[in-house]
Amino acid sequence: MTQPTYFEVFDTAIGPLTIVVNEEGAITDLYTSDAAAAMSARKGCVPSTGRAEEPKRQLREYAEGRLKEFDLKLEPNGSDFQKSVWGQLVEIPYGETRTYGQLALMLGNKNASRAVGRANATNPISIIVPCHRVIGTSGELTGYAGGLAMKQRLLELEGVLRPTLFDSTDLES
Repeated sequence: MTQPTYFEVFDTAIGPLTIVVNEEGAITDLYTSDAAAAMSARKGCVPSTGRAEEPKRQLREYAEGRLKEFDLKLEPNGSDFQKSVWGQLVEIPYGETRTYGQLALMLGNKNASRAVGRANATNPISIIVPCHRVIGTSGELTGYAGGLAMKQRLLELEGVLRPTLFDSTDLES
């Protein structure tokens, strides 16, 4: 029998987030959107009853630019390789970026940049495990599960990018 998990959707300065925690309060998933419908459909995942107060507080402070380092218990599900990549992601300091190639070198295999990219793309705990801090070799913003506009917003919040005059919705009009 699998352990139940608990989700909660809450508002922040960067928009709604959905957090999922286990029985012990460790974070298993974090989404940069309102994912209540998807979480309600997930077997064994039920609405939280106050289990995520500390993660919510830290995420709100991060979104307001007041927190630069998280102190939370994380329990992402993934392979050993994925977990090693995610372990490197949490070592990237606030306000800095790395490339997929740099992460591959940090893991001891300079030829693993594509595998690193796949592991990065499957990171279940975005923001806290900062996959948004990984960019392409030439400095371009590359894929992000929460969308490139959110990745840009997070990097602007951290001072990596300067805010643009127009947000992405203005450019689509």
